[in-house]
Amino acid sequence: MNNFESFPNRKGTRSMKWDLVKDMFGSEDIQPMWVADMDLEIADPIKKALVQRIEHGIFGYTLTDEQLDKVIQQWLIKQHDWEIDADWIIYSPGVIPTIHMTILTQTDPGDKILIQTPVYHPFQQMIKTHQRELVTNPLIYQNGRYTIDFVDLEEKFKQGVKALLFCSPHNPVGRVWTETELTKILALAEKYNVLIISDEIHADLVYEPAKHIPIGSLDSLIRDKVISCFSPTKTFNLAGLQVSYAVIPDKKLRTEILAVFAKYGLNALNTLGIIALEAAYQAGDEWLADLIQLLQQNYQLVKNTFADCDQIDVIQPEGTYLIWLDCRKMNLSQGDLVKFMNEEAKVGLNNGLTFGEEGRGFMRLNIASPTAYVKEGVDKIIAALNRT
Repeated sequence: MNNFESFPNRKGTRSMKWDLVKDMFGSEDIQPMWVADMDLEIADPIKKALVQRIEHGIFGYTLTDEQLDKVIQQWLIKQHDWEIDADWIIYSPGVIPTIHMTILTQTDPGDKILIQTPVYHPFQQMIKTHQRELVTNPLIYQNGRYTIDFVDLEEKFKQGVKALLFCSPHNPVGRVWTETELTKILALAEKYNVLIISDEIHADLVYEPAKHIPIGSLDSLIRDKVISCFSPTKTFNLAGLQVSYAVIPDKKLRTEILAVFAKYGLNALNTLGIIALEAAYQAGDEWLADLIQLLQQNYQLVKNTFADCDQIDVIQPEGTYLIWLDCRKMNLSQGDLVKFMNEEAKVGLNNGLTFGEEGRGFMRLNIASPTAYVKEGVDKIIAALNRT
């Protein structure tokens, strides 16, 4: 069993989560539970592989190779029952850069790109940055669960959407899409000739009985127009090492995307990121199993803590370590809700409105920390509610 109860001091390490607390929330005494990284040490096999590489002492230009391709192929088969050709893999410093490059190469200014709100906020920013038209297909929230509005999705596709920027598993609502849902999306994308850019960075963080199915793994006539983006960084807490990959069956798409990576000088990976990816996928299984157990325990704690609270509803996640809190019964404006969390509860969460208008009245809570730390945070929220 891994030790997930020790709490490394992250202050002063240039940690975005910890060293930006005052800038983000206005005070140093805020407990950060926002940005999506973990307050947990990485798996020992990854740490040992990194130390061994560091002791080598030379960090020149580093290649990806057939051995690394094979490690990824084996991981996708083992985790997601997806057998891919090595030629389909391209490497990138991150999922976000891959999406940027795909938007640049596969769409033109003014083209419509669709997202399913409330959704990971950089999606909106990327679309607007490249002067594409943002189209939203709001998810349906009913009885504590989110589903896709397929009637609205088809209507939007009919209006000339060029690409779907898809989040699977979904951040922040925690849905793990079913095969039926994914098949419907593929059918509509085929019918209206829509490119699918699928962010699957949370693919390995799924709770039974849910099972992540890569949308690109399903049989479809449009399979070659699916770009599936993965990374070990969310799964194994490696975001600072900047390493990811995409699976792109279509050679023309791969070539065009790789060309623009090279154009902007982004055609080499972080040496230690490569080492970490390989070690994680080859020897991280036990750590990941223990992590999933911890996250389930932490979710249960959050659920139980808010069980008797009539002002905040906890949306049960099927995947990710992010909890979507429905705070609308507090009857506060979004500004006052954020102020309550910051100034009354002294807890720093993600503002739900940044995920789209459908996030108004919601907040996002990160539970990828030792259980005692999560308990401290949710207890602060309950205590603040009891004072008001």
